[in-house]
Amino acid sequence: MEQSLLNIGFGSSVVLERVVAIVSPNSAPMKRLKDEAKEEKRLVDATYGRRTRSIIVMDSNHVVLSGIQAETISQRYANLKEGR
Repeated sequence: MEQSLLNIGFGSSVVLERVVAIVSPNSAPMKRLKDEAKEEKRLVDATYGRRTRSIIVMDSNHVVLSGIQAETISQRYANLKEGR
């Protein structure tokens, strides 16, 4: 089975089929989600020192931080899904 990779910015990618949600990090529940994942060592920081602009929730219960806007990553996600 071939897996597609979703570019989340700055040379980082995640497996497209494992993405559950792509959200903005600004709400209180998302900040809590990020803090809990960090505490439980499920947080992957792919921002490379930049400001967190999106949170990607994976089916493995990992939380991935990206420095790219959630809208941009969502558009990339949709384009990859259409191209299948």
